[in-house]
Amino acid sequence: MLRLASDADFNGDILRGLRDRAPAVDVVRVQDVGRRTADDRDILEWAATEGRVLLTHDRATMPKFAYERVIQGKPMPGVFVIRNKPPFGPLIDEILLVAECSEPEEWRDRVEFLPW
Repeated sequence: MLRLASDADFNGDILRGLRDRAPAVDVVRVQDVGRRTADDRDILEWAATEGRVLLTHDRATMPKFAYERVIQGKPMPGVFVIRNKPPFGPLIDEILLVAECSEPEEWRDRVEFLPW
């Protein structure tokens, strides 16, 4: 199973849905590790250090900073840019499918927009 992290502004309903449907899902909110006000680059650095794929709604800047890391040869375990519009059920299912049925190396250096 993938190790996930959620950006500070990630939708709490989606996180609760992930945990309700799969209590064993390994997801950490950045605010729970003292990074609520960290900038995107710092969050990506922390996620890389922890080996966590980042869940974010930030389509504007997070992909840019993630690709900057890749170009610079820095570790980047992956970013999933998640739609933030209901219905959330199918979206939660898709996140769980990817988290449970793939390996971390499949997402290394990639930014994916979900749903596809």
